[in-house]
Amino acid sequence: ANQIAVIAIIAIGMTLVIITAGIDLSVGSLIAFSAVLCCWLVRDWMGGADASVTGMIVSSVLAILGCGILGLFSGSMVAYFGVPSFVVTLGMMMVASGFAYMISGGLSIYQIPSSFDWLGRGDAFFGIPNAVVLMVILYIFAHFVMSRTTAGRYIYAVGGNPEAARLSGVPVKRILLWVYTVSGALAGLGGVVMASQFRSGDPKYGLMYELYVIAAVVVGGTSLAGGRGKVFGTLIGAFIIAVIQNGMNLTGVQSYTQKVVLGIVLLAAVLLDMLKKRGWKLSS
Repeated sequence: ANQIAVIAIIAIGMTLVIITAGIDLSVGSLIAFSAVLCCWLVRDWMGGADASVTGMIVSSVLAILGCGILGLFSGSMVAYFGVPSFVVTLGMMMVASGFAYMISGGLSIYQIPSSFDWLGRGDAFFGIPNAVVLMVILYIFAHFVMSRTTAGRYIYAVGGNPEAARLSGVPVKRILLWVYTVSGALAGLGGVVMASQFRSGDPKYGLMYELYVIAAVVVGGTSLAGGRGKVFGTLIGAFIIAVIQNGMNLTGVQSYTQKVVLGIVLLAAVLLDMLKKRGWKLSS
């Protein structure tokens, strides 16, 4: 659970985006941007290795807000200008990565207090890692939002048929803005957790994480066509990916072979989703 905490946290936001029939390719770069921004703020503005707990919290919140703003920009491009989410988030992926390298100068930022690892390495709750506790709380809250609130129903409606949703009074543009902002903010939170785990910020963090996150969402049963998916299904998908990866590590499978296997798992999940959808259409 601790191994996939970052992927699982980011996958919540990706689930919302994919349910609206979109995609967010920028989450991997947002991890790096958030980790670098947070550590840079701690080092240069909050006292470095002598920074207070308040200073570290403020830096973390600002990093998450920064990623949320970038997600809001992506959402506005999709909602108000009709730019395909694939293109928008691909561009944002490069922008966020560029920002991370500009802030850090291409180097790792590690001049931060040792207590900064509380979130990523600590286990203050009955020996359970703090990152896992955070992940569980977020999943329970996300499940409540998606299954018990109007906003959750609106997200499904937008993914099912945006025009019908608009004619029914659903604020389609605001929903799109909201889901991309949440996706960006959760990627920022994932970056803070990763920075805490490694006690540093590096512009190379999050490399290929968008693949793992999308794989977890799709394997968990969320349809790339939009309108269908469950948050807890995503959590199960993340655990499936983690078990496969862990098994390959334990059996000595080489890293580049692991990429082939994970790619095949993702393709198989997408194929299964399309076959299920085609079968549903034929039966209806």
